[in-house]
Amino acid sequence: MESLDVLVRQLPPDLQKEVSEFIGYLLEREQQKLGRKLRQTWAGALREYQKQYTALELQKKSMEWRAS
Repeated sequence: MESLDVLVRQLPPDLQKEVSEFIGYLLEREQQKLGRKLRQTWAGALREYQKQYTALELQKKSMEWRAS
């Protein structure tokens, strides 16, 4: 299989530009994926409510808070 560079050079300039923009989009999307690693900075944030609510109630309540 020919290298990507060789294949792109065979395209007309307008399609080369489109390929370049698409590669930029893919790179940006990949960077966003890498930046979305699960963080657990929230761990223990609902501790003050543990005596007022069950775990299930807390889960439902947290979903309500996130929606508002």
